Amino acid sequence: EVRCEAPNNRLDKFRGALTYKENKYSLDNEKILLRGCTLRNTEWCYGLVIFAGQDTKLMQNSGLSAFKRTNIDRLMNVLVLWIFGFLVMMCTVLAIGNSVWESYKGYYFQVYLPWIHKPPNSSFSGFLMFWSYVIILNTVVPISLYVSIEVIRLGSSFYIDWDTKMYYPKKNTPALARTTTLTEELGQIQYIFSDKTGTLTQNIMIFNKCTINGKMYGTVHRAKSQGNKGSAPWITKERENMMQQKK
Repeated sequence: EVRCEAPNNRLDKFRGALTYKENKYSLDNEKILLRGCTLRNTEWCYGLVIFAGQDTKLMQNSGLSAFKRTNIDRLMNVLVLWIFGFLVMMCTVLAIGNSVWESYKGYYFQVYLPWIHKPPNSSFSGFLMFWSYVIILNTVVPISLYVSIEVIRLGSSFYIDWDTKMYYPKKNTPALARTTTLTEELGQIQYIFSDKTGTLTQNIMIFNKCTINGKMYGTVHRAKSQGNKGSAPWITKERENMMQQKK
């Protein structure tokens, strides 16, 4: 019999107790094999499934995957919304114009198109004409644009696969575009944050200076050149104080 804690997402902790032949043994995180792990350097062992399915720690840590959209997808969605708004505006203006025309001129237009019954209310006529203009002007919304963009993306991915300059002959490995949205995301990086390991000099990480929206933050001054080509062109006051203390 195993008594343990309820299913949770903590990967570094586990509390439980195993009762076997009237003997009680404690269970901790070292005696737990998580889902997806492989047991090595052990010929055999006894195992007992404690949690399965959605109750495993791995599944408890997995959240909803965010659907990523490219910049072109966002731009197209905004443009389609603007075009749809333009369509609604045009249909509304034309429907109002139809109501005004029905109120002042429509009744007398029976000279050319005679009718027996009295024409309907001008407001109701404008409401019907609104949907008529929606049907007439629906081609303004570029529904086929998404299909055209996907075809262009597919063709661009083929060009990447066929590029001989990205072919690695030693292992016979060509370039492989795993997604059709790869080409439009190239060159879109705006900020790169990198650090430098101090294994050759000193392992000291100091935030020196940054710029946000064109405004500089941090005090950095240039050091006097001592004729060393490899010397840094600028250092911070904090680093200079540390160097003086070591001397």
